[in-house]
Amino acid sequence: MPKLRLHALLLHCFLILLGLAVGCVPHGDRSEAPDLVWGLRGISSGRFQKPRAIAVDDADRLYIVDMTARIQVFDVDGTYLHGWHTPESANGRPSGLTIDRQGRLLVADTHYYQMLVYDSEGNEIPEAKIGGTMGHGPGEFGFVTDAVEDSQGNYYVAEYGDFDRIQKFSPEGEYLLEWGGPGEEPGQFRRPQNLAIDAEDRIWVVDACNHRVQVFDTEGMLLDCWGSEGSEPGKLYYPYDLVLDGKGHIYICEYGNHRIQKFTLDGNSLGCWGSQGRESGQLNNPWALARDSQGRLHVLDSNNHRVQRIIF
Repeated sequence: MPKLRLHALLLHCFLILLGLAVGCVPHGDRSEAPDLVWGLRGISSGRFQKPRAIAVDDADRLYIVDMTARIQVFDVDGTYLHGWHTPESANGRPSGLTIDRQGRLLVADTHYYQMLVYDSEGNEIPEAKIGGTMGHGPGEFGFVTDAVEDSQGNYYVAEYGDFDRIQKFSPEGEYLLEWGGPGEEPGQFRRPQNLAIDAEDRIWVVDACNHRVQVFDTEGMLLDCWGSEGSEPGKLYYPYDLVLDGKGHIYICEYGNHRIQKFTLDGNSLGCWGSQGRESGQLNNPWALARDSQGRLHVLDSNNHRVQRIIF
């Protein structure tokens, strides 16, 4: 083989490897480097011990909970603002955070079978709490994973364990209905890990252990179901969180594939970002993501105890 051709081939292979080092290359395009990487392992203020849920409010403040049951608040550049602990954590830690229409923080207090509510300063609002009793009955829960609010002020709370369902509550916290159940058929769940709700009040669910996305109306009617297990682009492996951008795209955080994948709303992959590792641009079991007002994604790189901000 002529030397010039050999050099060109080696350069091409090097560029491919470079692209894989900072992210997966689903359609031949190298992933972009992160816009910002911040965070260190630790239990002091501003540090993380396996962060596992994130939410962003209208002021672009980031709320992050980790395995110490601390909810810490940061600006979008990672500057620590303040924080607090949930009341109890011996049984386990929260695994879901959402901002409701009033700017309050909804906390999926997973192992205490309830949804807690806080104001932006960390003051609990006891009268807004939903649940607190383990069980299969209306208003009782297994392990709560996430909660969202629709345009009418109704709440939807997801849970896994023996029940794997979603329950709907009125703005006053009264039980209205439920749907789901454990299984692999459309409309059933195996760990509905996180929820999102769009402008048309459709509820989007990452059905983590079924490696798929399901979409429902406010009465629990199944509207769409897509995704299958795998590591190639377009497949999913333990999807743990999702974000809608309001522009026809959905971003999914894959715990098992160590990446973020971008889809159209009907499940066509538009690319992915990330690969397993500890370097900048790599991820180690990411749990969650949030999208700020500038369209940037903040990814909880959980087992690297940090946040990576990407433009995708």
